[in-house]
Amino acid sequence: MTAAAKPLDGVRVLDIASFIAAPHAASIMGEFGAEVLKVEHPKGGDPWRRYGTSSGAPDRSLAWLTEARNKRSITLNLNTPGGGGVFKRLVETADVITENFRPGTLEKWGLGWDVLSAINPGLVLLRVSGYGQTGPYKDRPGFARIAHAFGGLTYLSGMPGEIPVTPGSTSLGDYMTGMSGCIGVMMALRHRDATGRGQVIDCSLYESVFRALDEIAPRYAQDGFVREPEGTGTVNACPHGHFPSGDGKYLAIACTTDKMFERLTVAMDRPDLLERFGEQKARLAGRAIVLAEVEAWTGSMPRDQVIAVCTESGVPAGAVNTIADIFADPHVQARGSLTTVDVPGVGPVTVPSVFPRLSESPGEIASLGPALGEANDKIYARELGLGAEEIEKLKQEGAV
Repeated sequence: MTAAAKPLDGVRVLDIASFIAAPHAASIMGEFGAEVLKVEHPKGGDPWRRYGTSSGAPDRSLAWLTEARNKRSITLNLNTPGGGGVFKRLVETADVITENFRPGTLEKWGLGWDVLSAINPGLVLLRVSGYGQTGPYKDRPGFARIAHAFGGLTYLSGMPGEIPVTPGSTSLGDYMTGMSGCIGVMMALRHRDATGRGQVIDCSLYESVFRALDEIAPRYAQDGFVREPEGTGTVNACPHGHFPSGDGKYLAIACTTDKMFERLTVAMDRPDLLERFGEQKARLAGRAIVLAEVEAWTGSMPRDQVIAVCTESGVPAGAVNTIADIFADPHVQARGSLTTVDVPGVGPVTVPSVFPRLSESPGEIASLGPALGEANDKIYARELGLGAEEIEKLKQEGAV
């Protein structure tokens, strides 16, 4: 592999999904060399184009620009005879399809797995839905907010006794599922390389959320314990949460082990706390006292000073950052965690950089979200060889 080669060079992805989860999986693949064709409905395309803040260009919101990175857009109505026919031709040369329609939709259009796999036995189909392709809830619509709730995360979010809050971004479950879906695709491609056979990957939004809740399932199965909202802390460790600083900001401290707490007491110059609360079970029993002492200490200094003292003592601590803090942070700048891309008709747009980082075959952001149908001519006329009359007929049908 040369320095310029990427792990997914030569892989073609047909992204027929909308919004975030399945398209995010396709975006990751695009960053690492895959050719991603974003297949959109001719009338308006992916609704994500208009979600969030406008970039100033029609149908290319800032959300669209960052999440449709490294894709080329073609328009195609799969729910028409002509559109379905063209799609089947594209499937012949595809390696991966990503979709997130309600279960049964592709089948209704005559594009179910039996049809697609007959066309291309090596095809990998990533299917994302709220509740998965099976089960009594499979036909229910699902978004990340619903997945957070159903998967158990929302119940844990917020202060005890209060209404549960949004766990971070409203789209968190979408991104989690997109990453899981991408992992599934990589394993399926590996299997295809060994056997020649493709397969279906069934990803539900709620299961990606549920999978990330550490011991909540085995603990309940063992003794019936129902984990409750924990506010800024956690039921299993103390002090392990968010604390105010003297300059009105907040920082996170994580003392997961007795050794971490010992280091914190050294930083605080409080050997009495170590003597009294040196073991985790003692800290959990005396949680209110421990937290009050730590809060009093962090509140006596500016946030950066608290973090510096903790860092010097080997205590895990970090700022609770706003997006402005992230942009200004020297570590973020040194790591290149932000990338600015010049978008024709828009100007410079700054987005999160490629992740994960590979030492020998790193990904890249070649472009941000494309204009609707910008690759139609290249794909339909030059690649598939459709003539002007054929394309016009498809347009009249509403297929492209």
